[in-house]
Amino acid sequence: MLLLLGFCLISCSVRINGSLSADGSAVVSVNMSLEAGIRTLLQRLSAAGGQQEQGLLDGPSIARSMTDTPGISSVNLRNTSPHAIEGQIRISHIGNFLAAEQNRFINFEQGALGGRFNISINRDNGPIFLELLSPDISDYLNVLMAPIATGEQMSKQEYLGLITSFYNKTISDEIAASRVHVSLEFPGPITSIRGGTFSGRRAVFDIPLLDLFVLETPIIFEVNWN
Repeated sequence: MLLLLGFCLISCSVRINGSLSADGSAVVSVNMSLEAGIRTLLQRLSAAGGQQEQGLLDGPSIARSMTDTPGISSVNLRNTSPHAIEGQIRISHIGNFLAAEQNRFINFEQGALGGRFNISINRDNGPIFLELLSPDISDYLNVLMAPIATGEQMSKQEYLGLITSFYNKTISDEIAASRVHVSLEFPGPITSIRGGTFSGRRAVFDIPLLDLFVLETPIIFEVNWN
């Protein structure tokens, strides 16, 4: 799930579908494209830096940067356009994903009577999450001056005001309106959920991008199943 949130942070339209097995392994399919205003901004910045448009959202480059990410067994991302990618990520064990020393963002438990899955991201561990995930994603977030990347503490409204004054209202409106759809299937029938909805074994999370950018309050997801 943290991997999914990492893609959400690029500020784009995202649809993610995946399944989590009882042994902790997972397979995730990703489809995403940059929003129009963000695309225009990155085109302008790329041109100023002498780069070509194909550098806007580089699926293979992001995949390569994630090769050594803890818990990932393989990443295959391809461009469907200069500003859209799709592909599949295989996770060897979700409990080991982005686990480093004493920092664990995900807790996964599976027993004879069911299991539990929990994620927590806050202002303290958010920057660590980005550092371990992908330098490419961190670069996008630094362009957008997202507090999760810069370490600044501000409210959501303060951040949107900063984006409006530094770039324009189109960009801030896109960030404010962006929500990411994530659908995950769990090893057994879900009994309770925090931060989303469920039906049978499938959980659905509707995530406001702004909440992730600012982390004004911790982002917490929890699923329990039989």
